[in-house]
Amino acid sequence: MFTGLVAETGRVLAFTEGAGGWRLDVAAGPVRAECAIGDSVAVNGCCLTASALPEGRMIFDVVEETRRLTNFSRLQPGGAVNLEGSLRFGGKIGGHFVTGHIDGLGQIEVLEGRGADYYLKIKGPPGFGRFLVLKGSVAVDGISLTVAEVAGDSFAVWIIPHSRATTNLRERRSGDAVNLESDLLGKYVEKLLPRPSA
Repeated sequence: MFTGLVAETGRVLAFTEGAGGWRLDVAAGPVRAECAIGDSVAVNGCCLTASALPEGRMIFDVVEETRRLTNFSRLQPGGAVNLEGSLRFGGKIGGHFVTGHIDGLGQIEVLEGRGADYYLKIKGPPGFGRFLVLKGSVAVDGISLTVAEVAGDSFAVWIIPHSRATTNLRERRSGDAVNLESDLLGKYVEKLLPRPSA
């Protein structure tokens, strides 16, 4: 479980496929320092398990389904990835509850400065809009954000300069793919509500 408050951006050193599957090697600082082998870490919002921790690096094994269903398939050496260690009991919760289980890929339609802030509009996958609530929460590449606009499966959020500067959003452009996770509460509400019979 995570909060969506990105602790740092790491740099992809390599993402390669071997006989044992995919392996992601990331250069990291503070998150690496607090991590032990077997710990959960959100990488671009996707919950991964640290399998090795060389000095200044974190290595994760990635299954093919995760690579296929997230923006990991687009990772390149040198690219920035958002990192967050798992939530600890007694710690601060400043974002919202994020599971690290990606619902689908979104595509950035607009990312531009407007005054001192940044406007980010994303088109989600089909059906994603049913989990979006105005002023509700959404995780974009693991960043906890507040929904400012909803139109079908598309939504918009506002980004303060600090969030842009300290996350991979500083390198994002229109057309880029981002990992999306809707609010966990919305999924349970939809599951529990009776559906009209056909």
